Amino acid sequence: MITAPFVPPPYPYERLDRLVPLAAAHDGGVVDLSVGTPVDPPPPAVVAALSTSDAERGYPASIGTAEYRRAVARWMHRRFGVDIDPAAVGACIGTKEFVGTLPQWLALRTPDRDTILCPAVAYPTYEMGAILAGCRPVPVPMTPHGQLQLDAVEPGDAERALALWVNSPGNPTGAIDDLGAVAEWGRAHGVTVFSDECYAEFTWSGPARSILQHGSDGVIAVHSLSKRSNLAGARVGSYAGDPELVGYLQEVRKHVGMMVPGPVQAAAVVALDDDEHVQVQRDRYLRRLQRTAEILGAWSGQPVALPDGGFYLWIPVADGWEVAERLAAEAGALVSPGEFYGPTVADHIRIAVVQPDARIELVARRLEV
Repeated sequence: MITAPFVPPPYPYERLDRLVPLAAAHDGGVVDLSVGTPVDPPPPAVVAALSTSDAERGYPASIGTAEYRRAVARWMHRRFGVDIDPAAVGACIGTKEFVGTLPQWLALRTPDRDTILCPAVAYPTYEMGAILAGCRPVPVPMTPHGQLQLDAVEPGDAERALALWVNSPGNPTGAIDDLGAVAEWGRAHGVTVFSDECYAEFTWSGPARSILQHGSDGVIAVHSLSKRSNLAGARVGSYAGDPELVGYLQEVRKHVGMMVPGPVQAAAVVALDDDEHVQVQRDRYLRRLQRTAEILGAWSGQPVALPDGGFYLWIPVADGWEVAERLAAEAGALVSPGEFYGPTVADHIRIAVVQPDARIELVARRLEV
């Protein structure tokens, strides 16, 4: 029972505002490496589809157009070797809204449960979505290599769990989890697993993985075009997997108007059917990861490890806020303190290598490395 008014906490990235004047004082201004916002262009054909679909007049289907859901299924077959019925695919308005609203829909479906299990070091919306639904967010401890330590989940928490979130490759760590083991744990404990795979295209250690490679019973895979196709501003993603649960979510989301605009869905079909531009983006991010790691390693005197996936460098430091302030002052660069991703990792910083190569080289010149 809620006994006090909810007061929203400060949005994490707005807490960096105090460092902006330090970074902006440099000639050339701020180099923003704090948020994973793509800056590279999507393919011209995708942009053209936004203005030529003739889909802007009517209300789009909340579940997603048939064309969009088929395109998601085609992409999953090519990328993961998974055959998914388009009927078991739903559209979402970018995956952040899906993550943030999911707990309330699950709590309505299973009112005798009240817990969302999520990685202890993670994108903060898993926790906030639970809080906004009046549920209990329970952090799952992580192994030293960044995987979920599922044997540490208390039996009572598993019994109360509406869902378990896994994120692989992980934000902020870049770690790759054993999705087969996570799916097996969820089925053994009667807990639905939601697998956030929005960085799957940027897997550097081995092939891209999806939890749906281990069957769809009791699992949902969540994907986004924000990172894959530089379409963060278009807000389009998908969820796919267990047909019964996808069907429930499709129906309940209709009642609150969760609709991806028709022109955006048309553009997404073009983007999903084109793998070439994704390879171009992979090459960009890998090059930027390597160069930024080289720059910061020379500056700090310590080697900087590359991630197994994603486009973030996750760097251990003495104090995350202190190093973030130093980089703002000395390099004009904004980076994220580890505290944004969990109370146990204040001794880290996260660097998103989303800026163009020339801006990254500007950081190198400022640091004189």
